[in-house]
Amino acid sequence: MITLFTDGAAKGNPGPGGYGAILKYRNKEKELSEGFRMTTNNRMELLAVIVGLEAIKTPGWKVKVVSDSKYVVDAVVKKWLNGWVKKEFKGKKNRDLWERYLKASKGHDVTFQWVKGHAGHAENERCDQLAVKAAESSELKIDSFFESERS
Repeated sequence: MITLFTDGAAKGNPGPGGYGAILKYRNKEKELSEGFRMTTNNRMELLAVIVGLEAIKTPGWKVKVVSDSKYVVDAVVKKWLNGWVKKEFKGKKNRDLWERYLKASKGHDVTFQWVKGHAGHAENERCDQLAVKAAESSELKIDSFFESERS
């Protein structure tokens, strides 16, 4: 089993934001992070999960996602996402990322575990540090879908 720890951060919401993810398998660990000039906290929370799943190149893995995002965890665990898909995401935000999540998770056995944020969970705290550092980077990427949606 691969464990994927994730977190996202945005200042201003919308504002500059970033995500942090840690993939753990046995004694190996990989950290991922990236920052964007204009985004939301929910987009970064979800993008952390997506990028982590996309980093797993071989299908068929059991992946446990550990996140402090009720938005992401509840959407999947409580099967809200299934309803959003049936209604073609009508009235829902972040369709682009949810569709990307569905593609990234396909072929894996993905489960979710919610953890309380900023409560001393080592990997969650590290993901938060990665996300905040990425959001403060001088080389922020453009979240083109989000920015075009706002104009």
